[in-house]
Amino acid sequence: MNVLEVKNNNKGSYEITLGNKAYICQVGFNGIIDNNKKIEGDRSTPAGLWGLKNIYYRPDKVNLSKLISNNFFCFKKITKNCGWCNDYKSIDYNNHIKIITNGNLYSHSHEKLWREDDVYDIFIETDFNNEPTIPKKGSAIFIHCSFRDLRPTSGCVALSKQNLIHLVKSITDDTQIKII
Repeated sequence: MNVLEVKNNNKGSYEITLGNKAYICQVGFNGIIDNNKKIEGDRSTPAGLWGLKNIYYRPDKVNLSKLISNNFFCFKKITKNCGWCNDYKSIDYNNHIKIITNGNLYSHSHEKLWREDDVYDIFIETDFNNEPTIPKKGSAIFIHCSFRDLRPTSGCVALSKQNLIHLVKSITDDTQIKII
């Protein structure tokens, strides 16, 4: 089993490693916290061992043929209609949603996946708070591209787009992310 390990590197930043390769990364504004204390909106990254699910990408910004060597995952195109529900009162909580369905705007709180910045050009969905999904526990813990200013995230793990693409090419169906 491959493990992506995220931890404080004791140099004032965090890193994500796979095998002998380490990359600088960002975590939540409030750092890494115990999974049992994680709640929606706390801007913290949950410690634990999480599986990797789907890989989302913007076809206008990421060339799928460069990633296709990794056929272990389902690659999902991000469109302008893609969102992620972060409303714990919804049955769609912590799931991919369509922002407009049959001409109707999605009525629950959600995050748009089609962004003007590059943060969601490509991202890996983790299985944090899935099966079962617990209301208020937290949603959308992704491995995504860093912000241009390298600021912390709202709870995800972020690294440069180039390094994230390298990770996507290197992971297998049994790869997990361990956040410590």
